[in-house]
Amino acid sequence: MHPALSVILFTTASGTGYGLLILLMMLNLNGLLPTDSTLGIAGFAVGLTLVTAGLLASTFHLGHPERAWRAMSQWRTSWLSREGVAAIATYPLVLMFATGWVIVGSTSGGWSLAGSLAILLAAITISATGMIYASLKTIPQWHNPLTVVNYLVLALAGGAVWLTCVGQLAGIETNLLALLTLLLLPISWALKYSYWTLVDKVPSQYDIGSATGLGGLGDVTLLEPPHTEPNFVQKEMGFTIARRHAKKLRRTAVIFAFILPTVLMVGVLLTSGGVATFLSMLAVLSISGGLLTERWLFFAEAVHVSMLFYGTPKA
Repeated sequence: MHPALSVILFTTASGTGYGLLILLMMLNLNGLLPTDSTLGIAGFAVGLTLVTAGLLASTFHLGHPERAWRAMSQWRTSWLSREGVAAIATYPLVLMFATGWVIVGSTSGGWSLAGSLAILLAAITISATGMIYASLKTIPQWHNPLTVVNYLVLALAGGAVWLTCVGQLAGIETNLLALLTLLLLPISWALKYSYWTLVDKVPSQYDIGSATGLGGLGDVTLLEPPHTEPNFVQKEMGFTIARRHAKKLRRTAVIFAFILPTVLMVGVLLTSGGVATFLSMLAVLSISGGLLTERWLFFAEAVHVSMLFYGTPKA
C-alpha cells in the first residue's frame, strides 16, 4: 500500500495524544498524579494539540476535505465514521474534566464522571482507528487481532513518554511516570515483534490461483500484464518496498521507538533537574521518529489482494 503522509501523521499524532490524555486522566482519578494546575494546563494542551493536529492531517487525504463531516454519517457500518464520532464526542468530556482540574481545582464528583467517560471514548477512538485497517479482509497483513492491540499499546507507550516530559517541564515528581513508561515500552515492543512475526511467517491463503478461480487446474502464472502503463490501483495498492530496506527500517523503528526511549527513561529515573528534563525531551523526539517509521512500514509492507491480478504471486 502507498504510505500517505497525512494518514501516517494522523495515526501517530492522534494516537499519542489520546494515549497521553488517557494516562493523565486515569492516573489523576486514581490519586497517582496531583491536581496541579501547571501540569493540567500543560498536559491537556499538549494532548489536545496532538489529537487535533492528527485529525486535521487526516482530512488532507480526502479529495474534498470540506466534506469530511459527511464521513461521520455512516457510523452504523463504517469504522472510519465511528472513529470520527468517538473523536468528536471525546472533546467536550476532556474539556469538562480539564475545567474541573485547572479552574475549579477538583476532579471528583461530576468531574470524575466526565473524566471516566473521556477515557473510555478516547480508548474507543484509538480502537476504531485500528479497526479501520483490521476490518479489511483484502489486506491480510492488517486483518488480524494484533493490529488493534498494537494501535492501543503504542498509543499508550507514546503518550507515557510525552507525559513524562510534560511532568518534568511542569516540575512534578515523574518517577512513577518513568516507571510506567518502562513497563509499556517493552510490552509494545513485544507486541510489535509478534505482529511482524505473524505477517512474515503465517502462510497467505490468497494467490493467483485463488484469485482467478483456476487454482484447481494447477499452478497459475501471468502470461502478460493486463495493460502497458501503471494505473491508479497499481500506484496506490501496489506500492512495494524491498525486503532488505524493510529490515533496515524495522531496526530503525525498534531503536528509536523502543530501545532509545527505554534507555533515556532509565536516565530520567537516575537523574534530576535539568538533566532529567533534557533526557525526557530526547525520549519524546526519539519515540516520535520511531513511531513515524513504524507506521510508514505498517502501510508500505501491506499487500492488497487486487495485486494478484497484476502478477504478485501471493498477498
